[in-house]
Amino acid sequence: MKKYFNTAGPCNDKAHYMVPAISRNKEIVSLIDQGHYFVIHAPRQTGKTTLLLELTNKIDSEDQYYALYCSLESVNAFPEPERGIPEILYNLKSEIKYSKLPHRQRFAENSNVSEISTLIKNALRDYCALLDKPLVVFFDEIDGLADGTLVTLLRQLRDGFITRGRIPFVHSIALVGMRNIRDFKSRVREDHLTIGSASPFNIITEALTVKNFSLSDVKELYAQHAQATGQLFEAMAVEEVFEQTDGQPWLVNAIAREIVQKILDDDYTKPITVAFVEEAIQSIILRRDTHIDSLLDKLKDPRVLKVLEPVILGKTNAINLAGDDARYCLDLGLIKDRDKVLQPANKIYAEVIIRSLNYNTQYHLNGVIGNNWIDDSGNVDMDGLLMGFQQFWRENSDVWSEKYEYKEAAPHLILQAFLQRIINGGGSIIREYASGRERMDLCVVYGKHKYPVELKLMYSKAVVQEGIAQISKYMTTLGETIGWLVIFDRSNQHDWERKIFWKTENSEGKTIHVVGC
Repeated sequence: MKKYFNTAGPCNDKAHYMVPAISRNKEIVSLIDQGHYFVIHAPRQTGKTTLLLELTNKIDSEDQYYALYCSLESVNAFPEPERGIPEILYNLKSEIKYSKLPHRQRFAENSNVSEISTLIKNALRDYCALLDKPLVVFFDEIDGLADGTLVTLLRQLRDGFITRGRIPFVHSIALVGMRNIRDFKSRVREDHLTIGSASPFNIITEALTVKNFSLSDVKELYAQHAQATGQLFEAMAVEEVFEQTDGQPWLVNAIAREIVQKILDDDYTKPITVAFVEEAIQSIILRRDTHIDSLLDKLKDPRVLKVLEPVILGKTNAINLAGDDARYCLDLGLIKDRDKVLQPANKIYAEVIIRSLNYNTQYHLNGVIGNNWIDDSGNVDMDGLLMGFQQFWRENSDVWSEKYEYKEAAPHLILQAFLQRIINGGGSIIREYASGRERMDLCVVYGKHKYPVELKLMYSKAVVQEGIAQISKYMTTLGETIGWLVIFDRSNQHDWERKIFWKTENSEGKTIHVVGC
């Protein structure tokens, strides 16, 4: 079978190029050996189900345990425990029927589906008593269960765990989904449900997450394609993929698939270069594949807004890293915690977050701004462009800011939409979320030219001098001698004579235009 890069559903090594998920999550095997009950949580399309199926196959190929994989996704349609718990039992029976387990016909043979408070526990107890080896169960999509069904299930698993020393029960259980067990607790508290303990499932030993690909993993994955087809990924192209994705598995596969199948139309004679990687990323962003679209749908969640708005503004010091909202965004895979500073999970997400939030603005700007900011030589008149924006902002800031749910970040988003609209089709914007430093750095790239721009909100009189020092460092990093510092003053909203200004600072061979808005 001809293999390909998979972007839909779990991977298998007969059809897909893949790096074994177990190799990135070796600690799980030890937890199973020790008989622990644990959580595996990770964002969608990071390889959770692939990992569980690998673990099931591994256990089946050995002689120490029996393994059972059971997806609970279909149970989402049954919110009441009276219907949800029997549906879980049905799913277990169905999975056992097609598994390699012995005594398949005897599972739940004496179950009374009306006894929902003990139905799963008794069925698993009776079945484990028949087995000559310990049973390991992987419950996938557990966090999709309605609260009542979830709590009823957890209560039974906990009771089985506590008594398993004298009554047969499951040796090890993994509860798998997007959310950590911590979030199950908050749901129980909110609905005043309990299973008789401080935690809804306080027997949990570990809460693990599925790891992203390392650079070595990306190299190995792409090398499989090269070995099968002779088509090489240039070393710099592989490094660029890792740099842009931070090893997020779906993105790594999607970029390769986009290049091989769509851009090159399976022409294996052409090596894969950085230019192809950049083209593929732009296509994925603009097309808004299901993975990107589902991610961006989360931006409407008020919990996400509370975290992402400070991230956009560089005010991450104001975010409680241990708080529920921050943990929720981390679990969704929208952001990552790097040295106690929150930032977008990877550079592609950083780009699509901004583009999604200012998409409507960018579209409606078509009839507002002209196209006379770029000359025939491909030079952007950044001075003229930002002066034009100052006038636009003075006349329209009230109306346009009100369109945003992210109201504090609205000035940043609107200016970026303004810039994006100008350079679309001929350039790009490199965004640097300066986490914890209350700013966002932009580099407008058009042709061979780079234009450094820094955005800040006016919080105090010291902001201007801080901004000048900050953009000076950013310009040094880019090797540029001209930059623009844009300061948005949100106080005294209609005092435009004071807020709109332009002054130029010259220091150490650099020219910095300070643009008041």
